[in-house]
Amino acid sequence: MNGFFDIPSDLQHSWLGLVGLHLREALLPVLAGLLAALPVAQVCVRFRRLYPPVLGLTTVLYAIPSLALFVVLIDYTGQSELTVMIPLALYSLVVLVPAIVDGVRAVPRETLAAATAMGLGPVRRYLQVQLPIAVPAILAGLRVAAVSSISLVSVGALIGNNGALGNLLADAMFYHRPALAVNSVVTTAVLAVLVDAALVGVRRLLTPWMPRGGRTAPAAAGRPDPAAHVLGEAAR
Repeated sequence: MNGFFDIPSDLQHSWLGLVGLHLREALLPVLAGLLAALPVAQVCVRFRRLYPPVLGLTTVLYAIPSLALFVVLIDYTGQSELTVMIPLALYSLVVLVPAIVDGVRAVPRETLAAATAMGLGPVRRYLQVQLPIAVPAILAGLRVAAVSSISLVSVGALIGNNGALGNLLADAMFYHRPALAVNSVVTTAVLAVLVDAALVGVRRLLTPWMPRGGRTAPAAAGRPDPAAHVLGEAAR
């Protein structure tokens, strides 16, 4: 076990320090991507013709290899965390924009009409009615984006010590210590599972109307209809 957690001094971090760095470099881009995706998705919902080109642009960005983006960005941001996090934020858009658009479009027209009748304007209707009902779809997208980002951070090791746990892969070859490679792979996988489980917990807290225990309908679970629940909260 000493070899497993014995981190080479050239990384200037302990094992826990690398874990924290990995989470920071992985999750901050997803958060930035979410903040960017929310207004972009709303524009796509309001102006449907914009959705195909926006989706096409995000898909093209996702198709660009991360190493190519690093090479482009390194002249502007240097060998820094930003060089790793900017591509990860862009990659998250290809998942988050469609998730938000689909979730918002799934809100029944009757619910929107009821919200309008309650005096809610477009902004309040979006923030207090559409987004809460779309939470399951949004968090499903966040789960995919977060797990993907956690795995892609390791590529940052190619541009210096900005790959967090991915740096252990390079050191495993340099120092001929396979245990470091095992550490990197296992720890990254565990982090992905834990973050995914945390997002599932967040979804359960934010969507009390969602069925539990495999039941298929909110009514069967004795829970309120999502539209009625959200409209009740918005009316407070």
